[in-house]
Amino acid sequence: GHVVRNWKVRWFVLLQDKLLYYKIEGGKKEPSPKGRILLDGCTITCPCLEYENRPLLIKLKTKTNTDYFLECCSREERDSWALDITGAIHAGHPVQVQELHKMKNSFKLLENISLHQIVEKMCDSSTGIKLTRNLEQGNRYKETFTGSALVDWLISHSFAVSRFEAVTLASMLMEENFIKPVGTRSTEATRYTDLSEQFLDDSTALYMFAESSKKSTSSKEQLQFNISELSGTIVKQGFLVKQGHKRKNWKVRRFVLRADPAFLHYYDPTKEENRPVGGFSLRGCLVSALEDNGVPAGVKGNVQGNLFKIITKNDIHYYIQASSKAERAQWIEAIKPLT
Repeated sequence: GHVVRNWKVRWFVLLQDKLLYYKIEGGKKEPSPKGRILLDGCTITCPCLEYENRPLLIKLKTKTNTDYFLECCSREERDSWALDITGAIHAGHPVQVQELHKMKNSFKLLENISLHQIVEKMCDSSTGIKLTRNLEQGNRYKETFTGSALVDWLISHSFAVSRFEAVTLASMLMEENFIKPVGTRSTEATRYTDLSEQFLDDSTALYMFAESSKKSTSSKEQLQFNISELSGTIVKQGFLVKQGHKRKNWKVRRFVLRADPAFLHYYDPTKEENRPVGGFSLRGCLVSALEDNGVPAGVKGNVQGNLFKIITKNDIHYYIQASSKAERAQWIEAIKPLT
């Protein structure tokens, strides 16, 4: 409410240029709207974390600087409303609407993302993620946060643009031992071999900071790379999931494809220094897509799909997963001319 700051149930109807809301009497909405929110010039914030005990908010600020806080019944409903309202705000710009829908399930993590910096901001006493006591199956856990709360926080602080992307980022934080699951719900999910299923965007799944996140990580032996192989022209770069050679687990890596000389390097997003953790010459390599029906020999775990393989001239096999078939095709198309 604008006069008395209380919360009331209203029936909302989204039109092309405005959002109408109606009073509910006797389980039915009244015929005339109680009010309206003009969407021209509006800005939308979702998720809105201004109310600590209300995680399901959408905030609308009109061009006359009036703030509206709308609370939904679930995160799915909130995100669906936010997407449709955003589409209505940009209704006069069909290209923007098309981009918004593409962005909903995009996989475009920030190029120079640092997990260390994200964790530092998560730990900030004023703007960081709120730590609370949570109860699960009779057990009480101190200083925890839920999976959905972390996803909301990552989106609201512009580290991700969609829930899919935020879950991927949260999975990276857990994989690199910055955060850890606590309680039955989140711990059981880590038994899945697929990285994308190990972190739960769920309000009942509990997590906390791992002790190692408060310590500086011990540096492993640095791989030495010839300066010339890093001097090539960057043809393509982006985040892919790569199977390790020793443990056969899957980790997100930032891949950089260079030409003249032709090399493919991959970087650990958790490391602040801009040094590759691996790479190889593409001369004499074979690259091919792998069909999604069945897991090929040499691949461990529950593969989500969109897999491709690179075999070097020294017969070293690299298994890599893209986020979609289209992205897989783009990488193969970019690599092939350089082999």
